[in-house]
Amino acid sequence: MEKPLVYFLCTGNSCRSQIADGFLNTLGADKYEVKSAGLEAHGLNPRAVQVMREAGVDISNHTSNVIDPDTLNRAAYVITLCGHADEHCPVISNKNVIKWHWGFDDPAKATGTEEEIITQFRQVRDSIKARIEKFVQEGK
Repeated sequence: MEKPLVYFLCTGNSCRSQIADGFLNTLGADKYEVKSAGLEAHGLNPRAVQVMREAGVDISNHTSNVIDPDTLNRAAYVITLCGHADEHCPVISNKNVIKWHWGFDDPAKATGTEEEIITQFRQVRDSIKARIEKFVQEGK
């Protein structure tokens, strides 16, 4: 049986959507097909790779992708992770799609020392992981 596709969307597909993609692939690959994309492709953020490696998930081979209309329209779930993507998500022709917005702060906008910035990345990572765990357990 085909697994439902979860499509995580963000503005640049560099941090939050990549983290969500990595966690759902790790925690729910048996239940879901997972993809992520952005309104634009900003490249994979090295700090996102670092904090995910700390959590035992390797996303270093991920690519930053622009939203693909075909993927969007075959998704069972479209989940936006930032307000900009939520507001500017392309029209989805699939009327059966479940569209949710899970808003998380953008760690790429963190300022301060390197340690303060990495702390922001870790906090967002941990928040996304908790949300993914709930989704895998409860399907919502």
